[in-house]
Amino acid sequence: MSLKVSPLAPAAFPAMPPLAGLEVTTGACGLKYRDRTDVCVMVFDPGTTVAGVLTRSLTASAPVLWCREALSQGSARALVVNSGNANAFTGAAGTGSVERTVGAVVDLIGCAPEEVFIASTGVIGEPLPDDRLTSALADLAKLLRTDAWPEAAAAIMTTDTYPKGATRSTEINGTQVTINGIAKGSGMIAPDMATMLSFIATDAALPSAVLQSLLTQANERTFNSITVDGDTSTSDTLLLFATGKADNQAISSAEDPALTAFREALEDLLQDLAIQVVRDGEGASKFVTIDVSGAETPSAARRIGLAIGNSPLVKTAVAGEDPNWGRIVMAVGKAGERADRDRLSIQIGGIEVAKNGWVVPGYDETPVAAHMKGQDIDIAVDVGVGEGAARVWTCDLGHGYIDINADYRS
Repeated sequence: MSLKVSPLAPAAFPAMPPLAGLEVTTGACGLKYRDRTDVCVMVFDPGTTVAGVLTRSLTASAPVLWCREALSQGSARALVVNSGNANAFTGAAGTGSVERTVGAVVDLIGCAPEEVFIASTGVIGEPLPDDRLTSALADLAKLLRTDAWPEAAAAIMTTDTYPKGATRSTEINGTQVTINGIAKGSGMIAPDMATMLSFIATDAALPSAVLQSLLTQANERTFNSITVDGDTSTSDTLLLFATGKADNQAISSAEDPALTAFREALEDLLQDLAIQVVRDGEGASKFVTIDVSGAETPSAARRIGLAIGNSPLVKTAVAGEDPNWGRIVMAVGKAGERADRDRLSIQIGGIEVAKNGWVVPGYDETPVAAHMKGQDIDIAVDVGVGEGAARVWTCDLGHGYIDINADYRS
């Protein structure tokens, strides 16, 4: 499937520095696609720690189930990712595929099975021809590099129209550390933990328990605050690896003040990647930021924001450049969270549309309609019951989404 690059895409893939303790390689194994890379392998130095969040879908893929068990050990030596085939809803065959892939990596680099992480994305319900992957691993290992981040981001794409990457430089107790990350995702995006697939690595020295706490907190305000189409994937996987090569001062608690800058940089990087996923929403032409305030709690605000962002009526109105604020009112009401109808206020593009449960006196739709013609749409809602606030990101829903998904398996 050949897709035109999203009009909301960033100008270029970022320059991502090598990260000590990590090498990357990619290759074309013909798992689904012809003449394009579809496998990414990362190899980490001994001592690398890991944390992750995984889909809570009850039809989770075999790789997700493997990672869920492996994460309990907290250490990592390798990551193998393939695109084109999700290895989901494949029963015992899917489990066997994961185990054979893990075994091949163990034989190649000499590590424990639970130090190998697997992720797959693509078509659901088709057996993964893992022999094509495992037979290529030895040759791929000869091509390991420290600067292959753009290739890695491209190798994990499915209906994505551009590779997604981000990097941040920060410090822990005066020691400089680097964080690099890639992600893929375009459709089936309503994360219930993370996004489709995202892999983050840092040279910081941090225990897995500290990494897990940092990742879980940041994830809620980033990947768990985006939606493209309201559908949660069977394959959602977000992993964070720390090679320890920066040799910073030892940290034993996620609440250590020495982690303040690192925590902010990690969340900023995750937000960057999450927004890139939304900007690549299947068929998207508009990027939508939804700010909810006045909710009972921040979690309630996020659920209201997602109800607005997931509404086909809101999303099609955005696509059609129609400032129909009644659809926003509808979405707030269906969210299942407390909202005071008679204190509800709505702004579109910073322009007050409704206040205290009614259209503002003398409302002029002209500037609002002009805002709707842009690529970046801002919606703000105050539900009038508390202090809870949250930000959610989504995109419009147009004919392009139907076209892409009608041809997805071809």
